Amino acid sequence: MNAIHEQTALDASLLPLAGKKGLITGIANDKSIAFAVAKAIRALGGEIAITYQNDKTAKYTQPLAEALDAKLFLKLDVAEPGSLEGVIEQCGKEFGQIDFAIHSMAFCNADDLHGRVIDTTEEGFDAAMNVSCHSFLRMAKALEPLMAHGGSLITMSYLGAERVVRNYGVMGIIKAALESAVRYMAYDLGPKGIRVFAVSPGPIMTRAASGIANFNALLEADAVKAPLGRTVTIEEVGALTAFLCTPGSSGMTGQTIYVDAGAHIVA
Repeated sequence: MNAIHEQTALDASLLPLAGKKGLITGIANDKSIAFAVAKAIRALGGEIAITYQNDKTAKYTQPLAEALDAKLFLKLDVAEPGSLEGVIEQCGKEFGQIDFAIHSMAFCNADDLHGRVIDTTEEGFDAAMNVSCHSFLRMAKALEPLMAHGGSLITMSYLGAERVVRNYGVMGIIKAALESAVRYMAYDLGPKGIRVFAVSPGPIMTRAASGIANFNALLEADAVKAPLGRTVTIEEVGALTAFLCTPGSSGMTGQTIYVDAGAHIVA
């Protein structure tokens, strides 16, 4: 190996996530928060497996997986029995061990999102809770044997978990449950060195956000009230999430961490 290649290899070995391996879910397109997370993790030297929901979405996500040099590109539909566990089994075969996992999945019927929470059907509530919250618990249980050395489990939340956000409906209740789950999971898994976090970004125009009525007005309102005088970018959310996978965050667990230019502190 010549000197240039030796230096490049040495530099790569010094990256915070060099040799670390993990699973990233929820990439829909290049505007997805999960895509920004994947880019940030790759920039820090991490190896990744990426999932797609179905054949229709695969045509959008496969080029992104290739650009990120993902080791695995796997179909994942958490509403399908055994799908999540099967994906994690394949990750175990490829990687041997898992150091981090990003849960960036949510679902809610439009009527339940925009309507009164007391009008939510049992079927709609169960579907939202299963995909958006319980799947994180299932992910942790399936990953636990592959994280015997510790690691980071990270999910995505929103301020609607803490206070009423118009047109966020029952999803606010689901996100509150998700943030509570993070605390209990951190308690249960802490003795094994597995750390658990919720990242709560400010409003960002993603495909999921486009389903929220009057979302542009929400963006403008947050920019006005935020101490930094703006909204945040997916790159900022990605960088913070990647940090939570590094040794630099080794003394942290159980938190909901806001990346919203400070908007959450202003009434």
